[in-house]
Amino acid sequence: MAGCPRWAAVLALLVLPALPRRAAAGCASRGLCCPGRDPACLSTGWRPDGSHGPCYCDQACARTLDCCHDYAEACPVIPCVVSQWSSWSGCAEPCKTTYRVRRRHVIQEPRNGGEACPPLEERAGCVEYWTRQGTECKQSLIPALITTGGFGKARKKRAAADGSERAGYCVEFQLVAITPGCWHSHHSYTHWMQYLREGHTVCVECQHPALDSRSLHCYGDGSGSKKNQLLHWQAVGNPRCKGTWKRIRQLDTCSCPSVHSFLFI
Repeated sequence: MAGCPRWAAVLALLVLPALPRRAAAGCASRGLCCPGRDPACLSTGWRPDGSHGPCYCDQACARTLDCCHDYAEACPVIPCVVSQWSSWSGCAEPCKTTYRVRRRHVIQEPRNGGEACPPLEERAGCVEYWTRQGTECKQSLIPALITTGGFGKARKKRAAADGSERAGYCVEFQLVAITPGCWHSHHSYTHWMQYLREGHTVCVECQHPALDSRSLHCYGDGSGSKKNQLLHWQAVGNPRCKGTWKRIRQLDTCSCPSVHSFLFI
């Protein structure tokens, strides 16, 4: 371009065709979003370090730093979403210590490393004192639900405050069998269970509101049972703590000692 003015050379450079630029590609253009580490979940595009070449659209790429530039937008983290709990079901079986159930269902499955779904079923202890035919369960079939006698003090205060206090009674039992689960719970509210021992005589108080207004008995007190008949009991707060005992006698005037004193629930 000898002899041409300088401005003409500059103009010639400006009108040269532009070099083709490499396409961005990435995850979205190929519709890729893969769980875990998947070598086949491969695209070509810009990487986080600014280089261009093979890049990934799998969940593990965030740790290995080889994601395609648009991975976060194309594959957003979506946590699990569940419904509200259903109402509690009835007891699984009448006339025995069993369980009730409530459930929920998945509305949105987790994606791209989102938080996993929580449990979809929950169970709680349950006792139903009436059969499916509407008749009252036999006393000898109903396990007694018991807790520490210390709980009775607060219960009596509430009953006196609302005028619903009725005269109760106590029943003495001899402990025959105790499951090891009574001694393996370390929660503060189950501490009393560790002192249960086979052969010991225990005193269990029946008071409002456990005292049934129609029968004037607490469920599971063993009334009507035969002499030396084995009856069942279950500790409240620890489903693994249960056992058998024999009814000794009923005391119409309660004077349970502070040790080995319990309460019907």
